[in-house]
Amino acid sequence: MPKLRGEAFWRETLRGAHYVVAPMVDQSELAWRLLSRRHGAQLCYTPMLHAQVFLRDANYRRENLYGEASLACLLCLSLSPSQFCANDPEVFVQAALLAQDYCDAIDLNLGCPQMIAKRGHYGAFLQEEWDLLQRMILLANEKLSVPITCKIRVFPEIDKTVKYAQMLEKAGCQLLTVHGRTKEQKGPLAGVASWEHIQAVRKAVSIPVFANGNIQCLSDVEECIRKTGVHGVMSAEGNLHNPALFEGRNPLVWEMAEEYLEIVQKYPCPLSYVRAHLFKLWHHTLQVYQQLREELAKVKTLEGIVDVNRELKLRCQEEIANQKEGEKPKEGLPFFHWICQPYIRPGPKERCKENGTKGTEKGVRGKRSLEEEEDGNSELLSKNKQKKKLRNPNKSFDPSLKPKYAKCDQCGNPKGNKCVFNMCRGCCKKRAFKETADCPGHGLLFKTKYEKSLLWQNSQRAIPSPELSRKGDVDGEETAVLKEADDSAV
Repeated sequence: MPKLRGEAFWRETLRGAHYVVAPMVDQSELAWRLLSRRHGAQLCYTPMLHAQVFLRDANYRRENLYGEASLACLLCLSLSPSQFCANDPEVFVQAALLAQDYCDAIDLNLGCPQMIAKRGHYGAFLQEEWDLLQRMILLANEKLSVPITCKIRVFPEIDKTVKYAQMLEKAGCQLLTVHGRTKEQKGPLAGVASWEHIQAVRKAVSIPVFANGNIQCLSDVEECIRKTGVHGVMSAEGNLHNPALFEGRNPLVWEMAEEYLEIVQKYPCPLSYVRAHLFKLWHHTLQVYQQLREELAKVKTLEGIVDVNRELKLRCQEEIANQKEGEKPKEGLPFFHWICQPYIRPGPKERCKENGTKGTEKGVRGKRSLEEEEDGNSELLSKNKQKKKLRNPNKSFDPSLKPKYAKCDQCGNPKGNKCVFNMCRGCCKKRAFKETADCPGHGLLFKTKYEKSLLWQNSQRAIPSPELSRKGDVDGEETAVLKEADDSAV
């Protein structure tokens, strides 16, 4: 079949999907995608896959992708678009070629703002490297049999965001998902997503656009489509706390949890994924029943998780039975804690109030506040650092005492002290291989090994082959026999 593009791709291949579940690392696995599809989602992305790992590891491919194709045909569903993170055009395309027969599209992640993406040099940390992104998308658009799509974050400036989107479209992107936050907006500093940026992108490009950000309920979806004019709306956290978001319902938590656990028994996934989903679904209830929260964190089997879920259900049912008439939800929640509902992340000020800390004249910061670290007061440290302090009372979190290191010229990771290229081991290995050079500091001897191989080849050429030696011996024997015959004749 010819490769569909733009509007035709969204309308025919994706069946005009309006309600979309976002790609989420360790959270949008097959079982969760099936649950979401049962409750209104029209399109669900795979978790973000690492192109380099996908290319070299057959088990990684099988666990994350290959099991869905036959199931989608059986259930008459469109295949999930597969999202990859990558920073090398060849690696990205080679991984995508292995995946293209098992998905409807290949999505390039240009929106991940986490520290792991910064260290790995992918996601939102590629958004300034327009030449690289053009080469990646151009090559993918040329080589793949399925469309290439992108998920991005915005720049603070609307004009720059629009030019960024137009560059991706020109390179060959067939659908664009725009998360209306910058890469700095994450965690307690997430804030509100800018639908103005999304609207500007939608007006500036001719390809379909999905919006992402500020989606907590179905009315948000409808309002976003009305204000921005996008083709569809993508939800991540809203979907994790309420899988029936796109149905416009707020079901009982245990109904969603039990249905999910049934699907997991049929389509298994790592226990850590299941535990994380139940922590999201039961978030508000686990604030009430802290002991069960601890049990859920410690349980080691799926059966154990099912037991904790059953106990949470019983506790909530007892609470409902003893509920007084006219009683209202506590803690400012819109619904009682046993009902699926959105979770609003506290901002830095609210988080500091929760932790009993105060802001400074420089402004309130998150749990890694430099002022708190410099004070060294255990009451002002994060829980993780307090635990480290208990294990090692002499440990200091003063940033001025942290060891300084030189950065790799290529990627920003710590460079090797004795590296001849002033790079980290990964970048040094690539360059040394490309240039056939040595780096004793990293123990890389490409030049030395190449020279040894040449010497060995030359030495082999100087030694006559065994066949020639045997042939020479035979010829010598024949000459000697003939000579003896001549002598006897004389």
